[in-house]
Amino acid sequence: MRLRNISYRYRRGSPWVLHDVDVDLPLGQIIEVTGANGAGKSTLLRLVAGLVRPSAGSVEHRPVTVGYAPERFPAGLPFTVQEYLEHVCRIRRIRSADRRPTIDHWMERLRCRHLAATRIRDLSKGSTQKVGLIQAFLAEPELLVLDEPFAGLDMATMKVVSAVLAQAAAQGSGVIVSDHQNCLGGIDLRQRWEVGGGTVSVLPDPPKQSEKRQTVVLEVRVDVRAADTAVEHLREQGYDVEFRDPAEAPK
Repeated sequence: MRLRNISYRYRRGSPWVLHDVDVDLPLGQIIEVTGANGAGKSTLLRLVAGLVRPSAGSVEHRPVTVGYAPERFPAGLPFTVQEYLEHVCRIRRIRSADRRPTIDHWMERLRCRHLAATRIRDLSKGSTQKVGLIQAFLAEPELLVLDEPFAGLDMATMKVVSAVLAQAAAQGSGVIVSDHQNCLGGIDLRQRWEVGGGTVSVLPDPPKQSEKRQTVVLEVRVDVRAADTAVEHLREQGYDVEFRDPAEAPK
């Protein structure tokens, strides 16, 4: 797949968001998109996915089956999670007999099977994000385009999503992801793209798996009545949270 001399702006006479971008997007590899806020990362991903058309240039050899998850999945949908995912299966032309097993597989893998009967508008940010990812994974796409897929996920689910992306690339799919949280640090990426100044630059190879991200342990004390709310908020921000008996806390 190739972006050939791609330029994009929102309206005639407005500044160029991207200008004369010419890069190859190889299948079977993971592309990590980096860049400052407002640099055009989301616009680039929408162009790759085919959701917007370039103002100039062309996207060549885009795979037929594309899975896309936006940075902010629509949270006000009136459907239950199960109803919505079944609808996506119909759009994706997944056989009737395969729909329920496929949905169950992904809901189990992303740890949200218990939310099947919950309306999407009633979900937390992290749970809504999981639904957005599942709908992108359902049809085993040849190209996965994910905009900040780790936002709002707990640490365990982040690891699952990273494994899904690595597996998709290993099986020959193209994967392009923006990830400001550096959750792809445990995967040997093949390419990184930096978006800025209207251009896309291919960066040197990123660190390998052996160069692990450093972590620290922080102790946070909250009123017992606020514990559930605090834990949910921290997990939605991507932190790994453990309960400890207050009696064991240091004096």
